[in-house]
Amino acid sequence: MDRGEVPYLRIVGELRRRIAAGELAVGDRIPSTRQIMRDWGVAMATASKVIGVLRDEGLVRPVPGIGTVVVYRVDALPKAADSGGELESAPADLTEQRVLGVAIKIADSEGLAAASMDRLATELGAPVLSLHRHVRSTDELVHLMADAAYGEIPLPAQPPPGWRAQLEVSLRLQWRLHRRHPWLSQAIPLTRPEFVRNAMTHTEWILRALDGLGLTPNAMLHASVSLAGFVRGVAADPEADDEAAVREGQLAEALSSGGFPTMARVIVQPGLDLDLDSLFEFGLRRQLDGLAVLVAGAAHGRRD
Repeated sequence: MDRGEVPYLRIVGELRRRIAAGELAVGDRIPSTRQIMRDWGVAMATASKVIGVLRDEGLVRPVPGIGTVVVYRVDALPKAADSGGELESAPADLTEQRVLGVAIKIADSEGLAAASMDRLATELGAPVLSLHRHVRSTDELVHLMADAAYGEIPLPAQPPPGWRAQLEVSLRLQWRLHRRHPWLSQAIPLTRPEFVRNAMTHTEWILRALDGLGLTPNAMLHASVSLAGFVRGVAADPEADDEAAVREGQLAEALSSGGFPTMARVIVQPGLDLDLDSLFEFGLRRQLDGLAVLVAGAAHGRRD
């Protein structure tokens, strides 16, 4: 196996090949989780993920008392005749762009989990199987949604002068996107980057801004991921403003109990302004101030 290949994807690919070749026909059982564990030497979580991906793709389904069976051929997805006419009932204007647009709208208003294939099919008035012409699985759907969202506001063609100004451009743009699409914080793993091209343009922009400042590649990469993590972390609580009003009574009761004297004194001071945007602005300045110390140290030969 290619060392860079994710194990579950290799197994999914092999089972998908068997289904396409007819080695596993419609109605046949696919290997169980225990059989996948035994045959491929993987953990139960990996085996379960394999079956989950095939199920999301609409190729298999669980049958009580039998197991997980093949319900659709890989090479049949584009053919209406093989689906019993289901694909013929799909809207003529069903495109990948429309699927993603509806999915993003659902996720924006109800959260990422609400943008399921079943929900999309309902909203689009299309059979679930017809969606697989455009999106093979839920994982791919989320991937494409994130790419589309990050592509909504492009970075400028020419960066401003100075590394700090260049970082601010990217981070403020990312903040706008995360505020517009709160689910983005869940869509892309932070320490396991995926090939989401429009998100990668921000990583490239930040690394380019830091290049040539004397930082080690390790420091550059850690700075890039830390800055992205800061934006995601602040944006990950989109309901904070709404919930604050609901919990004001509980907070007042807790503060009057005497158990939090310092907090009670600080919170009642005039001029306090705490919301997600003020947290972002405060944190952004402190993040860049700290990075400036690192850059200054590198200029004097310190390798942190």
